[in-house]
Amino acid sequence: QVQLVESGGGLVQPGGSLRLSCAASGFTFSSTAMSWYRQAPGKGRELVATIPSTGGSTNYADSVKGRFTCSRDNAKNTVYLQMNSLKPEDTGVYYCYARVRISIGYYNYWGQGTQVTVSS
Repeated sequence: QVQLVESGGGLVQPGGSLRLSCAASGFTFSSTAMSWYRQAPGKGRELVATIPSTGGSTNYADSVKGRFTCSRDNAKNTVYLQMNSLKPEDTGVYYCYARVRISIGYYNYWGQGTQVTVSS
């Protein structure tokens, strides 16, 4: 079955860095675009970054451009989110997302999320 498992969250001071990982299994990772979303307390889920299957041009939310970098290792079935210059407003639960093709249909899958807290 499809699984997405995030790791790497934690507590960091403003200006600090964190690297999130999402280990994927149960589908053809190398053919699937991957995304990171986040959800701040009391707010809706926000798209942070989407990386195509080949790891080419990645799209970022305006709020993270220049600070976050999304990458992937198709040999390890893992997608990463390097977060630099973190701000308190980056606090939230970060989720890995994949829209997976299974047979003739597409299905949405989410990881369990990892908490990122930016605070002094």
